[in-house]
Order: sequence, then C-alpha cells, then structure tokens
Amino acid sequence: MRGRKAFLLGLTLLLGLAGCDRLSMARDPLPPTTTPVARPAPVPTGTPSAESMALASYYTRLQDNLLAQGLLRGDGGGPDTTFTDTTLARNFVRIALFSEYEDDSDFQRARSTISTLRRWDGPIRMSVEFGDLVPQAQRDRDMATVATYAARLSRLTDVPITLTDRDPNFRVLFLHEEERRAYGATLRRLIPSISEATVRSFENLPRDQLCVVIGTFELGRSNYNKAVALIRAEHPSLMRSACIHEELAQGMGLANDSPQARPSIFNDDEEFALLTTHDELLLQMLYDARLQTGMDAATAAPIARQIARDYLAAGAS
Repeated sequence: MRGRKAFLLGLTLLLGLAGCDRLSMARDPLPPTTTPVARPAPVPTGTPSAESMALASYYTRLQDNLLAQGLLRGDGGGPDTTFTDTTLARNFVRIALFSEYEDDSDFQRARSTISTLRRWDGPIRMSVEFGDLVPQAQRDRDMATVATYAARLSRLTDVPITLTDRDPNFRVLFLHEEERRAYGATLRRLIPSISEATVRSFENLPRDQLCVVIGTFELGRSNYNKAVALIRAEHPSLMRSACIHEELAQGMGLANDSPQARPSIFNDDEEFALLTTHDELLLQMLYDARLQTGMDAATAAPIARQIARDYLAAGAS
C-alpha cells in the first residue's frame, strides 16, 4: 500500500525567503521548551461531509487491517530488529541525504534524488492548528501528542522547539477533507513561492496519501526556515499519532524512505507506527556537530559511518 511515508517532505521548495537566526550547533544540551500556548479553543462547528465520514470509515478499517497483520508497532524495535553501525550509517545516508520527491514536485510520483544535508539551524516555533470540524476531545489528544513528541524531538536534536501561535515557522494542521480542499489560498499566503502543482496536489490529495509535510529553505542554502505538516483529521487515533511521528521527524530533515531501514518509520512497509530507537539515532546523527548543513553525500557519508560507530560503541542500540 502507499502509506504515510510516501508523501512527505520531498516538497522542499527553493524559496528566496529571509533566513532565521542561526543556532550554534555546539552539543550543549538545551532544555525542551514545548509548553503549549494558552488560548481559548474555538468550539467545533458543523458536521463533516459525507465524503469525510466515508474516509473516516475507510481509515478505521485500514488501521484494523494493519493491526491484524501485526503492523503499526509501537515498541521501538526489539530483539527481532537488531542493527549494526554499518546498517545505521547506510540508512542515514539513504534517508537524510536523498529526497523522496524533486523540489516543486506535485508529490504524485515518488522519485528518490540525491540531496545535501538539510536541517534546521535555528529555533522552531511550532503551531498546532485544527479545522473547525475537529471535535474538542480529538483536539485535546492531538495537542498533547504533538507537545510530548516535540519535546522528544528537541531533546534528540538540541533544536529548541516551542509550541506557540506567534509567528510560527512549523505549522501542524489537522484538517477534514473539505477543510483541506479549501486551504489552497492559505497555503499560497504562507509559502508565496509555492508552485501551483503543489497547491493543487495538496487540495486534491488522494486517500492513499495519508499525510504530508512541506519544508522550505532559502535559495542556494540547505537550512529549513518553514514547514507545513498536514494530518488528516479523519484518521483514527493510532494513525494520527503515526502521521505526527513521521511528518514531524521528516520535517526535521530526514527527507526520504528506505525499504531496507528497520526498525524504522522511514519505510513504506508500515511495520512501525511510532519513532523507533533506530530513528532516534538517525535524528541525533543528523544534528551531530561533526556534520554540517549543506554537506553533500560524498562528504557526509564517511563522517556518518564514524558517528554510527561511536553511538553504537557507547551502547546506543
């Protein structure tokens, strides 16, 4: 099946936008700053469309089917999923130094292309936004999931992540079908240089594309300055959590999938729903000070091999 993992942030768009303040990549530990901003939540209004309700039924059946097959694991990996430093380094190169889609793609046809090392060099201001049709109980659960996971990502990468509505540079959207279809004008406003092909694909996302994240960076540079993640509000709770885990991690810079990566959410086989120990190491490697934003694969690969050896020799696996 074409799952959440196939639709991600290949849309790294080359935009001539002002850069954010650069963050020193020294490995001093930074405390997570993920206290959600206090604000009154709008009261959900209206009823989802018949199309949206049909999608919700479809995704519930899909989740049940995957669980019945022993997929969508949340255990982080175990004795059946051991890996070596060589495997970890190989997976890092494939996932962090390739993109699943070409820039300005319509993300209809995946085409893995070699890339430079892309990541955030400044703090992330993350907003969590819900469509009017999303029920309050679902909002509360998803806000808590995003807050907890954002704190985890911050600890792993040393990138400060704050949940705030003030000038966000990473938006996490939970929208029903009709709300997503009407979001094009807002997307154009948020990302002025976005291609019309990308907007149309966002508005007309087929049902087998479960979620997506769009990352942007400056012309001629590789540091992200904006991201927009879409999570379908029709998903049942575990699939929403799976989308949160994948899209936010991909939005940090792990831009590709690999069928060899295991245990990993960066694999279209849907074995794992939630970030694994292997994936935590990939995120730590991505933001290790020995690697530099913008490095090409040939330069980064031998450094990644040394980092992987160091991590696993220290008992990280």
